[in-house]
Formats: sequence, C-alpha cells, structure tokens
Amino acid sequence: MTSLTVDDFDFSLPPQLIAQHPAAERRGSRLLHVAGNSLADRRFADLPELLRAGDLLVFNDTRVIKARFYGHKESGGQVEVMIERIADARHAICQIRASKAPRVGSRLRLGQAFNVRVTGRSGAAGDLFALELDDDGDFWDLTERHGKLPLPPYITHPADAADETRYQTIYARAPGAVAAPTAGLHFDAAMLASLQAQGVNTAFVTLHVGAGTYRPVRVQRIAEHRMHSERYDIPAAAAAAIADARAAGGRVIAVGTTSLRALESAALADGAVRPGRGETEIFITPGYQFRVVDRLITNFHLPKSTLLMLVSAFAGVHVIRAAYAHAIAQSYRFFSYGDAMLLEKAP
Repeated sequence: MTSLTVDDFDFSLPPQLIAQHPAAERRGSRLLHVAGNSLADRRFADLPELLRAGDLLVFNDTRVIKARFYGHKESGGQVEVMIERIADARHAICQIRASKAPRVGSRLRLGQAFNVRVTGRSGAAGDLFALELDDDGDFWDLTERHGKLPLPPYITHPADAADETRYQTIYARAPGAVAAPTAGLHFDAAMLASLQAQGVNTAFVTLHVGAGTYRPVRVQRIAEHRMHSERYDIPAAAAAAIADARAAGGRVIAVGTTSLRALESAALADGAVRPGRGETEIFITPGYQFRVVDRLITNFHLPKSTLLMLVSAFAGVHVIRAAYAHAIAQSYRFFSYGDAMLLEKAP
C-alpha cells in the first residue's frame, strides 16, 4: 500500500457504458464471474447456479433517504444541500454546494418548506456543515416529505418515480443511507425465494452509506487518504449465521462492498464477527488480509475510487484490471444501475 498511487487504479471508460437507467428487470443485468484468471460472462439470473447449499449471503438492509434539497440563503443565493447523516430529530450533517459557503450562524430555507441554521463545520477537511432545525418538526419526517432521492452524480436525469423504486433494494429496512448498496439492486423476491429453497442462507447487516462514497481521493499516495466515517450495525443473528456457515463449511458471500466493510470492521482476529453497532473508517487496499468474506458480489466502480481499491485488494490488482478491460470490451454497463461481478477471493 505504501507505494500505490491513485494512478494505479485508473482506467478509461467510454461514457456510453455508464448506465443511466436500470435493466428492465432486477435480475436482468449481466454477471461477470471472476475467479483468478478465469472470466465467465453470465446473467445475474444464473447466480443460483454459482452458489451451493450452506453458503451464506450477507445483505445490507439500509434504506436510502431523500437526502437532497435545493434552497437558498437569507441573502437569496442558491444552495444545494446533501444530507450526509441525520444525527437526531433536530440535527444533521451535510454537504453544501453554493457560490459561497454559508457562514456559521446563518439560516437556509430548504425545499421551500422549512428553515435550518448552520451551527458549525465538521469532517476531516472541514468540508461538512452541521445543521439545526430552525422550525418545528424533525429531520426524518421533513426529509421524507420534502427531500429528493439522491441519485449519484454520474446519473444525469432527475430522480423520478421509477428511481424511487429501483434505487432501493427490495429488502431495504433501516433508513439512513444517502446512496444505495447497489449490488443488492439485482435481487428480486423470486430469486431470494429460489435461493432459500436451494439451501442458501441469508443474513442482514446495516451500513448507512454516506455521500463520501463519491468523494474523490485527493492525495496521490493512497496511504495518505482518510476515509469518511459510516455507521454500521451487526445483529447477533447475523454474527451467529456467519459462525454457523463457517462451522458447516459454507462460504460467506458479501452482497456489496458495504456489507463487506461492515463485516470486516467487526471482525475479530480468528474471523468471528462481533455483533453490535459502531462507526467505521476502514480503508481496504491491496495487502489487506480478509478475515470474514470468501466471495463478493459487486457492481463496477469508478476509476481511482476507494471501492475499486477494495475490490482490487479482494480479487487481486491484476485480476481486476483484466476483468475491467474485459467488461469494457464486452460493453458491460457500469456503476450504480449497471451490471455485476461475482468475485472469488485471491488466495
């Protein structure tokens, strides 16, 4: 890791391969099975054929909130606010885009519906703002009623009713994310039922994905990068399911990098998972020793991103480079609404 730079994780992606809309059906995407130097082009509907009884799929059940607001300052200047996390009913942390950053103590009008006051700055680089409600109500309710679904910046159309369904997993339960755990978007109810009938087990953890997931790595040497913090919750039932799967010889398969980050953040030295809630800033790069996850289902990630570094750590830098080159040559669809990969962990 000490010698790696962001340029080691760069690639050229034709813009037409950035998926702007999901496949017609959740399971209708493609699936690239990556096992070392072996690359197999499949359909996501084929996933049950690649699993066996006793395997354990671990899903992230976070729910995306309507975290984006448009508004204005008291001076009249326009602002765009992205809620990073709701701390409690009256307080939130956010990113703000404006021609000039609002001053601490100033007031903003959001969604033409309610007022907030800027109470401070936070974040590793001071790039986040603390907000306090300046009206009655609570942030959870106001966000749901007046906010907009925060589609990723590379999706160019405004969020519509279809996005409100498809940019949410079918098992989303715990509100708090501002970006979807996109590997889970490929699963529908029929597939989950089929996997259960096949003897594939499931468990659920929660990691609330923050807007920092899109934040670029601004340093050249990745060892100098500091990750944003995200909240996670590992229920006792999930920790027990992982222990049972391991004892029976099953494989632990993380559905998405967010599930993987939660599990590895809670991992003990022997590979057991400690249940409970916490905050994680885990930054997984090549050289990391995985303690819990055996296989990973994931979408294709942005160039120079921390998630591309994570999958390179999991499957191998050269393996991922070859897989991405193959995917581009075969016109796979990239990013949140794109196609998926099933990665085998590098030996």
